[in-house]
Amino acid sequence: MKIISVINYKGGVGKTTVTANLAAELAWRGKRVLVIDMDAQASLTFSFITPSDWAANFEASGTIKSWFDDFLSGNTSDLSNVIQHPSKINAKVKPNGGCVDAIYSHLALINVDLELATKLGGANLGQAKDNFLKVHKRLADGLANLSGEPYDIVLIDCPPNFNIVTKTAIVASDLILVPTRPDELSTLGIDYLVRSINELQKDFNDYANHSGGVSVATIDPQILGVVFTMIQEYGGGPIQAQQVFMSRINKAAKLPVFQSYIKRNDSLLASAPAYGTPVVLEPTSNESHKSVVKSFEDFCTEFEAAAGI
Repeated sequence: MKIISVINYKGGVGKTTVTANLAAELAWRGKRVLVIDMDAQASLTFSFITPSDWAANFEASGTIKSWFDDFLSGNTSDLSNVIQHPSKINAKVKPNGGCVDAIYSHLALINVDLELATKLGGANLGQAKDNFLKVHKRLADGLANLSGEPYDIVLIDCPPNFNIVTKTAIVASDLILVPTRPDELSTLGIDYLVRSINELQKDFNDYANHSGGVSVATIDPQILGVVFTMIQEYGGGPIQAQQVFMSRINKAAKLPVFQSYIKRNDSLLASAPAYGTPVVLEPTSNESHKSVVKSFEDFCTEFEAAAGI
């Protein structure tokens, strides 16, 4: 089971759109996929179910927040208890042998982060280290102890920040996928993101190596690659203004960069959540729609090879 966090410090880069469509395309190809929405905006959640359905059936006890709340209350609970099975998307992928299960987010998830911070202290340095590891390993432990059939891949949609909830996702992850628009603000944060991940890895591994009698595995999350999103084409390729930033990242980032990119179609991608299924699963004769779907398919093929799934 490969666990991959999808993150960028800059919001509005298409992170959730990439996660939803990548999950759908992988499931269409027969993969068993679990998506976890760790962003309090809950955009990924509302890509699969309506806000009214969420409020009626999941808000109280069926989200990632309720699972963290159990931890904060000193209770133990299986992560499987909050895994949901969105019907619309699974009706489309099930004939091919795949599935997309989901752990939904909650609009109050930001409060969980504040409460997790209170768990990090300790009466002495040893206790503080133990608490640090316990908090940051919460999601990794939950995924490791999942009951039922295993997943081929877990995709974690992270918020555009590096709070404690995000750190639990990074600690749990094998790989990191970084979607970005090819513009100044969207690409500036990539170096900072990499530094933050490296600092978290160093701190976690230092504590893991000095955790007393408890054996704690070290972590080594790798950058899977940068994928460019919202690409406008002219003459069969990205417009010149975007090519400048794409070339800059390719030369300077010292990170893997996917050759495939996601094309821009604001009206198509913005309206997709209303139907409960990502655009890659919606049939159409519209050439613009087909072009966007093809860009996701090409990226998914390259992604599978890079991730080894």
